[in-house]
Amino acid sequence: MSDTPAAIDPTGLEISLASALELARLKLATMVDIRQAFEIEMKGAIPDTVHIPLFEVKQMLGHPLSEDEQDILDAGTPTPMDAQSFFTTINRLHHVHDHIVLLVCNSGRRTLYAAQLLRSMGYPKTLSVAGGFQAWKKLQAEPKG
Repeated sequence: MSDTPAAIDPTGLEISLASALELARLKLATMVDIRQAFEIEMKGAIPDTVHIPLFEVKQMLGHPLSEDEQDILDAGTPTPMDAQSFFTTINRLHHVHDHIVLLVCNSGRRTLYAAQLLRSMGYPKTLSVAGGFQAWKKLQAEPKG
Protein backbone atom coordinates (compact mmCIF):
# COMPACT_ATOMS: atom_id res chain seq x y z
CA MET A 1 0.00 0.00 0.00
CA SER A 2 1.45 3.33 -1.04
CA ASP A 3 1.35 6.54 0.96
CA THR A 4 1.05 8.48 -2.29
CA PRO A 5 -2.33 10.24 -2.63
CA ALA A 6 -4.41 9.03 -5.57
CA ALA A 7 -4.33 12.49 -7.13
CA ILE A 8 -0.53 12.39 -7.47
CA ASP A 9 1.33 10.08 -9.83
CA PRO A 10 3.81 7.46 -8.53
CA THR A 11 6.83 9.65 -9.41
CA GLY A 12 5.44 12.31 -7.10
CA LEU A 13 5.77 15.01 -9.75
CA GLU A 14 2.25 15.16 -11.19
CA ILE A 15 -1.14 16.12 -9.80
CA SER A 16 -4.57 15.92 -11.41
CA LEU A 17 -6.18 19.11 -12.70
CA ALA A 18 -9.17 18.68 -10.37
CA SER A 19 -6.89 18.40 -7.32
CA ALA A 20 -4.76 21.35 -8.49
CA LEU A 21 -7.81 23.57 -8.94
CA GLU A 22 -9.11 22.60 -5.49
CA LEU A 23 -5.75 23.35 -3.80
CA ALA A 24 -5.65 26.73 -5.56
CA ARG A 25 -9.27 27.45 -4.57
CA LEU A 26 -8.39 26.67 -0.95
CA LYS A 27 -5.38 29.04 -1.23
CA LEU A 28 -2.96 26.19 -0.42
CA ALA A 29 -1.29 26.36 -3.83
CA THR A 30 -0.53 28.76 -6.64
CA MET A 31 -0.74 27.80 -10.30
CA VAL A 32 2.23 28.97 -12.38
CA ASP A 33 1.86 28.98 -16.18
CA ILE A 34 5.27 28.28 -17.73
CA ARG A 35 4.20 28.69 -21.37
CA GLN A 36 5.69 31.39 -23.56
CA ALA A 37 3.81 34.71 -23.69
CA PHE A 38 2.70 34.15 -27.31
CA GLU A 39 1.15 30.79 -26.34
CA ILE A 40 -0.94 32.48 -23.66
CA GLU A 41 -1.94 35.27 -26.07
CA MET A 42 -2.95 32.72 -28.73
CA LYS A 43 -4.69 30.12 -26.58
CA GLY A 44 -5.70 31.97 -23.43
CA ALA A 45 -4.82 31.70 -19.76
CA ILE A 46 -6.19 29.97 -16.72
CA PRO A 47 -7.55 32.65 -14.36
CA ASP A 48 -5.48 33.49 -11.27
CA THR A 49 -2.23 31.98 -12.56
CA VAL A 50 1.23 33.52 -12.30
CA HIS A 51 3.22 33.58 -15.56
CA ILE A 52 6.89 32.55 -15.51
CA PRO A 53 8.14 31.50 -18.98
CA LEU A 54 10.18 28.30 -18.62
CA PHE A 55 12.53 28.71 -21.58
CA GLU A 56 13.74 32.13 -20.47
CA VAL A 57 14.32 30.68 -16.99
CA LYS A 58 16.27 27.73 -18.41
CA GLN A 59 18.45 30.07 -20.48
CA MET A 60 18.99 32.40 -17.54
CA LEU A 61 20.09 29.49 -15.34
CA GLY A 62 22.54 28.30 -18.00
CA HIS A 63 20.62 25.16 -19.01
CA PRO A 64 20.84 24.35 -22.73
CA LEU A 65 17.63 24.50 -24.74
CA SER A 66 16.76 21.66 -27.08
CA GLU A 67 16.24 22.52 -30.74
CA ASP A 68 12.45 22.34 -30.26
CA GLU A 69 12.61 24.57 -27.19
CA GLN A 70 14.74 27.11 -29.05
CA ASP A 71 12.22 27.06 -31.93
CA ILE A 72 9.37 27.75 -29.50
CA LEU A 73 11.36 30.52 -27.81
CA ASP A 74 12.20 32.04 -31.20
CA ALA A 75 8.54 31.94 -32.26
CA GLY A 76 7.65 34.74 -29.86
CA THR A 77 9.19 37.77 -28.25
CA PRO A 78 11.26 36.64 -25.27
CA THR A 79 10.08 37.95 -21.93
CA PRO A 80 12.84 39.77 -20.06
CA MET A 81 13.46 37.59 -17.02
CA ASP A 82 16.31 37.97 -14.62
CA ALA A 83 17.40 35.66 -11.84
CA GLN A 84 16.35 38.03 -9.08
CA SER A 85 12.75 38.41 -10.30
CA PHE A 86 12.44 34.65 -10.90
CA PHE A 87 13.68 33.69 -7.44
CA THR A 88 11.72 36.50 -5.79
CA THR A 89 8.52 35.20 -7.38
CA ILE A 90 9.19 31.53 -6.60
CA ASN A 91 10.32 32.28 -3.04
CA ARG A 92 7.26 34.44 -2.43
CA LEU A 93 4.96 31.65 -3.58
CA HIS A 94 6.80 28.71 -2.11
CA HIS A 95 8.39 29.91 1.12
CA VAL A 96 6.55 33.05 2.24
CA HIS A 97 3.04 31.74 1.54
CA ASP A 98 4.11 28.12 2.18
CA HIS A 99 2.26 27.26 -1.00
CA ILE A 100 2.50 24.28 -3.27
CA VAL A 101 3.70 25.47 -6.68
CA LEU A 102 1.52 23.92 -9.41
CA LEU A 103 3.10 24.19 -12.85
CA VAL A 104 0.96 24.42 -15.98
CA CYS A 105 2.03 24.27 -19.63
CA ASN A 106 0.01 23.39 -22.71
CA SER A 107 -0.14 19.60 -22.25
CA GLY A 108 1.75 18.77 -19.06
CA ARG A 109 5.01 17.57 -20.64
CA ARG A 110 7.18 20.68 -20.10
CA THR A 111 5.99 21.01 -16.52
CA LEU A 112 7.36 17.58 -15.58
CA TYR A 113 10.83 18.87 -16.49
CA ALA A 114 10.19 22.19 -14.72
CA ALA A 115 8.99 20.42 -11.55
CA GLN A 116 12.17 18.32 -11.50
CA LEU A 117 14.27 21.45 -12.07
CA LEU A 118 12.63 23.41 -9.24
CA ARG A 119 12.80 20.45 -6.86
CA SER A 120 16.52 20.08 -7.60
CA MET A 121 16.90 23.76 -6.68
CA GLY A 122 15.31 23.29 -3.25
CA TYR A 123 11.57 23.72 -3.91
CA PRO A 124 10.17 20.31 -2.89
CA LYS A 125 6.51 21.35 -3.02
CA THR A 126 6.44 21.74 -6.81
CA LEU A 127 4.09 19.66 -8.95
CA SER A 128 3.18 19.38 -12.63
CA VAL A 129 -0.53 19.66 -13.45
CA ALA A 130 -1.51 16.65 -15.57
CA GLY A 131 -2.90 17.60 -18.98
CA GLY A 132 -2.01 21.28 -18.54
CA PHE A 133 -3.95 24.03 -20.28
CA GLN A 134 -5.55 21.54 -22.71
CA ALA A 135 -7.15 19.66 -19.79
CA TRP A 136 -8.38 22.95 -18.29
CA LYS A 137 -9.87 24.02 -21.65
CA LYS A 138 -11.63 20.64 -21.97
CA LEU A 139 -13.01 21.01 -18.44
CA GLN A 140 -14.41 24.46 -19.33
CA ALA A 141 -16.17 22.99 -22.38
CA GLU A 142 -17.95 20.29 -20.36
CA PRO A 143 -21.62 21.01 -19.63
CA LYS A 144 -22.20 22.02 -16.02
CA GLY A 145 -24.85 19.85 -14.49
